[in-house]
This record gives sequence, C-alpha cells and structure tokens, in this order.
Amino acid sequence: MNESIQQQVFEIIAKQAKIDVAVITPESTLKDLGIESLDAIELIFDIEEHFDITFPDQQGANFDKDTAQSLVDAVQTALDSKAADEGSK
Repeated sequence: MNESIQQQVFEIIAKQAKIDVAVITPESTLKDLGIESLDAIELIFDIEEHFDITFPDQQGANFDKDTAQSLVDAVQTALDSKAADEGSK
C-alpha cells in the first residue's frame, strides 16, 4: 500500500469533515467522522478530481460501514486500473 495515497485520502477526508487528520484511522467510517451522505458524495468527487480517476458507480456506498481504508483501497484500485489501461494503449 502506498502510504502517500493513504495520507492524501485522509487529508481530503479531514478537509471535508473539518477535522484534524490525526483523528482518522483506517477503521473510521465516514459516519464516525461526521460526514453525511451528501458530503460523502462531494468527498468522492474531491478524491476523483485530486487523483484524476473515476470510481465505478458509487450508488451502493454505505456511509455507515464504508471505512477510510476502503476509500484508500478504492483509490489504489482505480489508479492501478488507470495505469493498466494507459499501459495497454
């Protein structure tokens, strides 16, 4: 796992939630961090824009159960997929 990706995602979450990045753990859910569902949608857009990626359809996201780590993993998967797509061109 790329530590800088985790740090960047956590910083984006902290900015959106208006909290100190130090309180975010990989197990923190978005709900635990005070991020409501509409804010979480904006958070997803911020992450996509920051990393220049597009997540698959987020309609099934569960903000009570999705963790900060699951977002980091999703970013890593999207970046890996993007790199693979660019490599095959």
